[in-house]
Amino acid sequence: MTAPTAALRSAAATAASAQPLVSAGLPSLAGTASNPHAPVGRWILGTAGLVAGMVHVGGVTRLTKSGLSMTDWKPLGSLPPATAEEWQAEFDRYKTFPEWAQRKSMTLDEFKYIFFWEWGHRMLGRAVGVAFAAPWAYFAVRRKIPPGFHGRMALLFAMGGTQGLVGWWMVKSGLGEGRRGDRTEIRVSPYRLAAHLGMAVATYGTLVHTGLGIFAVPHDAGGRLRGLARSLPAAAAAHAGRLRLGAVGVAGLTGATILSGAFVAGNDAGNAYNTFPKMADRWIPADDMVDPGLEPRWRNLFENTATVQWNHRVLGTSTAVSAVALAGLGLAHPAARGAVTPQARRGLQLLGAAAVGQMSLGVATLLNYVPLGLAAAHQLGSLVVFTGGVYVAHSLRYASPSLVRAAAAASGGRAAGAPAVAALGKGTRVAMMRRPGNL
Repeated sequence: MTAPTAALRSAAATAASAQPLVSAGLPSLAGTASNPHAPVGRWILGTAGLVAGMVHVGGVTRLTKSGLSMTDWKPLGSLPPATAEEWQAEFDRYKTFPEWAQRKSMTLDEFKYIFFWEWGHRMLGRAVGVAFAAPWAYFAVRRKIPPGFHGRMALLFAMGGTQGLVGWWMVKSGLGEGRRGDRTEIRVSPYRLAAHLGMAVATYGTLVHTGLGIFAVPHDAGGRLRGLARSLPAAAAAHAGRLRLGAVGVAGLTGATILSGAFVAGNDAGNAYNTFPKMADRWIPADDMVDPGLEPRWRNLFENTATVQWNHRVLGTSTAVSAVALAGLGLAHPAARGAVTPQARRGLQLLGAAAVGQMSLGVATLLNYVPLGLAAAHQLGSLVVFTGGVYVAHSLRYASPSLVRAAAAASGGRAAGAPAVAALGKGTRVAMMRRPGNL
């Protein structure tokens, strides 16, 4: 047997031995029988679901223009007015603030409608705080929180508490005396709205990643994760690493698109240029994108209607294209056969489909002048895409740089399968890679 032939068979055998590990993957262990920390993971992901609901209710509160109906803030919250006299007193209080000057035709019943949306949003936020804090204390006392996650719990608690303060800071921007001379509709500062929404999305993403991490504790602590990383041939490890980096990029791009959407909402920019793909028959409405009255000029990026909407269109389209391209590389590329686990494959399918659906929702929302139902669904859709990116990145954690380096060190300085492959000539390596089942 010649040396190249022996090397080829050795490399092929190494790749084949990796297949069972990749095919089985790293399934989430959500049952207590297989994961003693599973109840903690279920609690964390349940809290993430509540935060997603909070984002949805907050979006509807903004879309119904209810956010400035409550003109004070109490840390522990309060009950809504109960009697006709209490409602009238609350309504009279609302009339002393700037927004009333633009809503003098509002009736008491109409005020009750917007008041309940804002009150519900605030109380849901407090309910989420309790839903996190009480189980945290219980699991901590029972020592059920897995090692390495205690700091994450403290961070999440701090993020939730800060979110409430940021929310009130946002609302105050629409209540100040300096707003009485506004000619345009009084609304909260788009910068503060973006900070409030951005903090909520960051909290949600941290909760999802933490919950997924807890479901994976037996794999990660028991050696299965490292075993999978060591079993990958060099080319497969490289492809999985690129997919993981791409998933992180898509999640980050989705987050940036969500923030740009906050500026669209904060400037009511969705009710202008209601055509697609062009804006007023132009690809780039350059004449409208710089308002000479806005100084300094960078404010046009965040306060100019045309610029804000154009930014959101570009970011949204870039996110959708990137997500679909990533899904294609992970599902259809030949190198993905021995590099992608079933969990990552399902995540890529979700991510690609969600990105297409989300962009379609965005276009429909724009063309129909931002109806409540479509706009609310569009905001929730952004969280679905974001979740897909986080899930795919987590599913591909076996291709993280630290694990790849550790696998290379364990195999004498090269990733698993690399010694035999490196001994082959270029043409032989290409032939090997084309064989079904090698990668």
